[in-house]
Amino acid sequence: MKFFSLLFAGITLLLPVAAGAQEVAPDVLIKKVTNEVLEIVRNDKDIQSGDHKKAIALVETKVLPHFNFTRMTQLAMGRDWRNANAEQQKTLTDEFRTLLVRTYSKALNEYKTQVIEFRPFAAKPGENSVKVRTQVVQSGTKPINLDYFLEKQTPEWKVVDIEVGGISLVTNYRESFASEVRNGGIDALIKSLQKKNNSSKD
Repeated sequence: MKFFSLLFAGITLLLPVAAGAQEVAPDVLIKKVTNEVLEIVRNDKDIQSGDHKKAIALVETKVLPHFNFTRMTQLAMGRDWRNANAEQQKTLTDEFRTLLVRTYSKALNEYKTQVIEFRPFAAKPGENSVKVRTQVVQSGTKPINLDYFLEKQTPEWKVVDIEVGGISLVTNYRESFASEVRNGGIDALIKSLQKKNNSSKD
């Protein structure tokens, strides 16, 4: 559970930059919005006290614009993605998005006392896929690597995966998704995701 808490809280460290702003380098974006969201979480008593609806609202309005959920779902599905028709792909993306939002919105208050350190970043000119490395530091424990994988989605950078301690979000789901598809097909996976999402509603 600690892994998921860090993983999903890490996802929520992203807030959108002002509309119409010039392109922001991926490392600058991560640093800017991480500091912004930490300030919000640490000063919002409702979120700290476990207000799940308010946490979800924050995620929905501030976080989602910086994620490519279609790409994330495609990566989590692996080769099974190609076997899904357009309608199934849309439903899978919507359900996976809902699953992630509901899960990591519960972890927002994990960052009340932790410090985020930003690691050196370098990207080659014209590179369209990058890794931005950070560390989560908390007194009395070993720092945990929290890394963001972004792809260039003209004109913005979008997050397509996150790793905590070297463990990928999309890879973590890939095995369970593949198992569902093997046992019952694409529709079985969709029903499984829908069941999880319905059971997690307030």
